[in-house]
Amino acid sequence: MNEHGHTGKEHKEHQGHQNHHADMAADFRQRFWISLVLTLPILILSPLLQSLVGLRETIRFSGDVYVLFGLSSAVFWYGGWPFLKGLFAEIKSLKPGMMTLVAVAIGTAYLYSSAVVFGLTGKVFFWELATLVDIMLLGHWIEMNSVMGASKALEALAKLMPSDAHKLMPDGSVKDVPLGELAVDDKVLIKPGEKIPADGVVVKGESSVNEAMLTGESTPVMRKAGGKVIGGSINGEGALTIEVKGTGKDSFLSQVIDLVKQAQESKSKTQKLADTAAMWLTIIALGGGAITFLIWLVFMDQEIAFAIERAVTVMVIACPHALGLAVPLVVAVSTALAAGNGLLIRNRPAFESARKLQAVIFDKTGTLTEGRFGVTDTLVLADDINEDTLRKYAASVDANSEHPIAKAIANASETKLPVENFKSIPGKGAEGRVEGKEIKVVSPGYLSEQNIDHGDERVQPLQAQGKTVVFVLADGKLKGAIALADIVRPEAKQAIDALKALNIRCMMLTGDNKATAKWVSDQLGLDEYFAEVLPQDKAAKVKEVQSRGVLVAMTGDGVNDAPALAQADVGIAIGAGSDVAVETADIILVRSNPLDVVAIVQLSRATYRKMIQNLVWATGYNVVAIPLAAGALYAWGVLLTPALGAALMAVSTVIVAINARLLRLKAGSEHEAKAKPKPEDKVEANAGPKSKAKK
Repeated sequence: MNEHGHTGKEHKEHQGHQNHHADMAADFRQRFWISLVLTLPILILSPLLQSLVGLRETIRFSGDVYVLFGLSSAVFWYGGWPFLKGLFAEIKSLKPGMMTLVAVAIGTAYLYSSAVVFGLTGKVFFWELATLVDIMLLGHWIEMNSVMGASKALEALAKLMPSDAHKLMPDGSVKDVPLGELAVDDKVLIKPGEKIPADGVVVKGESSVNEAMLTGESTPVMRKAGGKVIGGSINGEGALTIEVKGTGKDSFLSQVIDLVKQAQESKSKTQKLADTAAMWLTIIALGGGAITFLIWLVFMDQEIAFAIERAVTVMVIACPHALGLAVPLVVAVSTALAAGNGLLIRNRPAFESARKLQAVIFDKTGTLTEGRFGVTDTLVLADDINEDTLRKYAASVDANSEHPIAKAIANASETKLPVENFKSIPGKGAEGRVEGKEIKVVSPGYLSEQNIDHGDERVQPLQAQGKTVVFVLADGKLKGAIALADIVRPEAKQAIDALKALNIRCMMLTGDNKATAKWVSDQLGLDEYFAEVLPQDKAAKVKEVQSRGVLVAMTGDGVNDAPALAQADVGIAIGAGSDVAVETADIILVRSNPLDVVAIVQLSRATYRKMIQNLVWATGYNVVAIPLAAGALYAWGVLLTPALGAALMAVSTVIVAINARLLRLKAGSEHEAKAKPKPEDKVEANAGPKSKAKK
């Protein structure tokens, strides 16, 4: 394990991949500067440039042409070596590309110019050759830096882990150990402000934890005994003691890095199209260069030097460099951007399909709802009590119970009064003495047994909505009713509205009864819902929606919903937390936030737009540039030199790289611009203890 806490072959491969790009960037940089220095005397000794500045006779000396040849040979062999080596590699793989074009171009110019030096009648192309090599080296140096820049998110993730940890020894002492020595079930102390060294569970202490770099969630989260923490996140103001649950390649951070790396290296459908286009462009460029040479030499009766210059310019300007980079750079940037916002892409083609989604099916519990009860309504049924007092009495009694409904009622009031003689009423509720009164919090069944009629028309609609209603009695008299429901995530309504604004139908799957499902659907504004669906039947419901001819995404928790996630065109696992390796999901949302589904669609659409923009630019540039390079406007005095052609080709590549990087601003701003939850967006819904099927 290295100092950042990663182990195994995967990490070494990632490091090797990063080092390879860094080494290539350094190599191109060195070759560029050395070649540029050698180019200066080549320019001074070139006959054409000497004539242009009127110093032809002044600068000339005996043997200067051989000095020019020597300097140019150095630039050709040293500066041009990456292209010459690439030529043989492309020919060997039967995939001619950019390297082939550049190597043929500089090789043609060098061989012809060398022949002129040693007796052939004509003119030399040494200065064009040198400047062409310089510009190509500069272009590749910029490209390597762009590729490395697109992968910096991975480097930032890898650097999140601290180098060591404060391990608690059996004798109670604390020992600083390298991360490689940590094992599952070890106890580790994390001091305020320190990075958490491994995934684990808090066993002692309470503190806020900043998980922004891992989950994209900017607000620190509170962690206390029993809470999970993620390695690489930053501890806040309190000291924590954790029990290690995941280290090295099994940790959340390592899994994220592997997922991002796999996604960046995966071939998109659009990229395969670009690769094919680049190969054909290479063949066209080589053929175009040969045809251009023959036309100018044979049909236009020009000198061989002029014909070679035109052919070389065509081959250089037609390099499919921009076309080859058009998609991969966008892929790398979008994947890194997604990871930085807690959106992990496992299946690249599925992510690209998200732009065409026509329907999103949400699982209810744990996806649209939080999976926990909360008080939604308080009904006062007597004149001698108010709402606050009613909640306070009920909360005081239920604070002594472990039942989920009782816990929700206890949380509904900040004030708790002392309770005497607390007793549980099995299957019906609880009771206790509060401020001298016998308070009971009971179910409708208890009222029926005691022949107590609540007699209030407001209760029935709440029950019809699928909510759980309990009643509060004081000294045997009915005082009020409290309705509870599963808490709908505050962001769920916003997510549904945003998806519908994108012309995407929103549906819900739930094992709850129809009344509950209808209530949730009405509150969220869903287009459709399926109630009383057993977990094993969810995939069939997804297939049913697909049979309508629409592209469907399924959004669930990635556990019970695995068959449905696999059946959907795009499977989205939401709220995966630290269990990121959800094999059936195409996209994993680290945060339990339905709005991230909207972010996926927006990022997919923005990514596709960038791909198309780059492809249109790269192909359109060649459509215009190749005829110009061939000399189509020669009669009007427009003629491109090989060096100018190389410069235009390099500019085209830089434009494609910059446009890909702009995706970070575009999609990033869209993601950050998502509205904050508003109070009026908070709605409730019931998963209900009587649900037909639970998640």
